[in-house]
Amino acid sequence: MSKISDDPLYRDPSLAQFYDAANRWGPDFDFCMRLAEGAQSALDLGCGTGELTAALAATRIVTGVDPAVAMLDIGRARPGGDKVEWVEGDARTVRLGKRYDLIVLTGHAFQVFLTEEDQRAALATIAVHLNPAGRFVFDTRNPGFQRERNVRHSSVRQLEHQELGVIEASGESHYDEATGVLSYENGYRVLATGERFAGRSKILYTPRDKLSGLMRDAGLTVDAWYGDWEGNPFHAQSHEIIPVGRLA
Repeated sequence: MSKISDDPLYRDPSLAQFYDAANRWGPDFDFCMRLAEGAQSALDLGCGTGELTAALAATRIVTGVDPAVAMLDIGRARPGGDKVEWVEGDARTVRLGKRYDLIVLTGHAFQVFLTEEDQRAALATIAVHLNPAGRFVFDTRNPGFQRERNVRHSSVRQLEHQELGVIEASGESHYDEATGVLSYENGYRVLATGERFAGRSKILYTPRDKLSGLMRDAGLTVDAWYGDWEGNPFHAQSHEIIPVGRLA
């Protein structure tokens, strides 16, 4: 197994500092908060900088797991971070000896697992930590979505950073249809100083049918497949694949 925390996009504090500016609270977090209603405990696997994690912890027992210390440090320092149990760990191997009413894996974190072995390990972690009446949810981009077939893609946008001011965020990616692996580089330039930061990573796109089989093998069953975080049903051209399920 590769060590995800070796990826500079997750490990390097100079890159982690841009995560919240590039990934604002959105419909994915709203969906998870609604799903958490009535849950007494929650596990956020791949919690990153912990914005959702801290929000969940306002009214329930919450554990946030991530392999990147730089991300966890941001989570601990945010408002509400003192209510979360933060754990440096890998979603494929972490074993907490606890079960939770809700397990979430957002931000397409499932896609960092580049092999079937790693995917099976992450799903096994969900199964072993889920209460008998608990639910899980995660998201992964749909390889059937037309725009995901673009072999090469680049983008530039401006973002507001709380401390650094306006930054220019750029991204370049290459999608290999044969393997379903997308290789990409994220770059950030601070307009006030001209400083530049960049890191490379890879993610895997997996069809829904294969995901369904992997979850079944892990002892999980899916109650609903969504195609976006607004709650629309999944279809072949949906942007997202979002299963909500429980133990089989």
